[in-house]
Amino acid sequence: MTRPEQANYSGANSWLFLRITGVVLLVMLLISAWARSYSEHISLPRYCDAPQSTLTHLEQVLREPRPAGEGSRRPYIIAAKLRFLLPRQSDETEIAYLSRIRKHIENTC
Repeated sequence: MTRPEQANYSGANSWLFLRITGVVLLVMLLISAWARSYSEHISLPRYCDAPQSTLTHLEQVLREPRPAGEGSRRPYIIAAKLRFLLPRQSDETEIAYLSRIRKHIENTC
């Protein structure tokens, strides 16, 4: 048989658990929304300066294991960030992926 103090304690624990879970979910949703906003308003517009060069570097990143060779890796790293900002879909061909990125950059700029 449970005593009234135990029932009250169990209810308090349930309420605390729900509050903590709610706060954690809210924080996760806010971080996700901030990351999406940051990528669309700050990260993607950076590619507007030289979109063709970026797409060429991205194409080389997709096709070659070491696209920079012994040269500067910076342009390839910048282009590779697009793979994280606009991930390739599982059934999407390389040509369709590059075309989708080109359209997205044109629409963003």
